[in-house]
Amino acid sequence: MEIAILCHVSAGGSGVVATELGVALAALGHQVHFIAQQQPFRLPSLRGQGQGIYFHQVGSYAYPLFETPLTVLNEANALASVILEHGIELSHAHYAIPHASSALMAKDITRRSKVLTTLHGTDVTLVGLDPAFRHSTRYAIEHSDAVTAVSHFLARQTLEMFHLDLPISVIPNMVDTKRFRPNRSANLRQRFADPEQALLVHISNFRAVKRTEDVVQVFARVASQQPARLLMIGDGPEHDPTMELAERLGVSGQIQFLGSFPSVEEVLGIADLFLLPSSQESFGLVALEAMSCEVPVIASRVGGLPEVVGEGREAGGILCPVRDVDTMADRAITLLADRERRQAMGRAGRQRARKLFRPDRVVSGYLQVYSSLTSG
Repeated sequence: MEIAILCHVSAGGSGVVATELGVALAALGHQVHFIAQQQPFRLPSLRGQGQGIYFHQVGSYAYPLFETPLTVLNEANALASVILEHGIELSHAHYAIPHASSALMAKDITRRSKVLTTLHGTDVTLVGLDPAFRHSTRYAIEHSDAVTAVSHFLARQTLEMFHLDLPISVIPNMVDTKRFRPNRSANLRQRFADPEQALLVHISNFRAVKRTEDVVQVFARVASQQPARLLMIGDGPEHDPTMELAERLGVSGQIQFLGSFPSVEEVLGIADLFLLPSSQESFGLVALEAMSCEVPVIASRVGGLPEVVGEGREAGGILCPVRDVDTMADRAITLLADRERRQAMGRAGRQRARKLFRPDRVVSGYLQVYSSLTSG
C-alpha cells in the first residue's frame, strides 16, 4: 500500500508515534511517504532499517502580500504532488490542524486518497477549542474518512466538545520495548547520581500543562528525606521559571537540566522513578516509555493517564490528584524506601507495556482501519 503520513517533526508524542508507525509499516512492505517541513525527529535514527521510507519536504513561499506562513496550502500542495506521482491510497494525518485540513484539501484537488485523522490530544483540547480554530477543527474531524484517537478519554472528549456523532476508533500509542528497557549499567548511572542517591526523571516540552514546577516541588520534598538527584529533560516556555524555583527551594545543585536529549531511553533505563504531574494528558507517551524501562511512574490521575499507567496491583505506577504535590511526594518517598515494592511495580509496568502497547498490536489496529478505507 502507498501511504502518506503527515505529522509534526518535533520531539512531541504525536510526531514520535507517527514516525515509528511509518517505520513499522515500511518493515511490513508498505511504501511510506512522510510529508513534513523537516525530517521528523526520530526518522534519522530509524531510517535505513528497511526500504520503503520516503521523505517529502513541504516548501515555503515568500511573497510580501502574505504576512504569515501558508502552512495548510503549502502542505496540501506537497501532498497533492505526492498523491499524483506515487498513487497514494491513504493519507494519514496525525493532528487535526493543520494536517487533516491539508489532507482533505489534497484529496479534493486530486480526487484520490482516503483521509484518516488520528487525534493526539492538544489538537482537540487546546488548539481545537480556540475560537480561531474551532470550526476548522470540527470540519477536519467531521469530513475525514475515518478518525482514531489515542485514548478512550480523548475520543469521548472530542465527541462531547464538538457535539459530533461519528465513530472514533481508539488505537493507543505504542512503545518499542526492545529499545525502552531497563539499563543496569552502573557506569552510566554514576554519570548522573551516586550509588546511594535516588534518581528521578521528568521529560516534557516544558509547557504549562506539564506543571514542571510541581516536579521540582515534589523533588524538593523527596530530597529533604533522602539523598536524591533529578534529571529534567526537554525544553520550552516553563524552563526558566522552573530553574528559578529550584534555586529558591535550594535544590538547584541536585537537579540537572539536560535540554533536548535524543537518547531518552538510556536515562529512563537507569532511573528509580518517573514524575509526570501534568494537568492534562490525553495519553502520556513518556509515562509508557518509563514503564517499558521498568521505572514506576508518579503521575496525575487525569485524562488518558489511567488508561496507560493503570491502577491496582498490575499498575505501572501511582496516580495522584492534579496539583497535589504533597501526596505525590509522600508516594514517591514511600516507594523509594521500599525497594522490593518499587521493583515489583516496575516489572508490572513493563508487563503492561508489552501486553497492551507493543508495536505489532498497535500497527495491526491501524492496518484494520486502512483496509476498511481502501478495500471499497
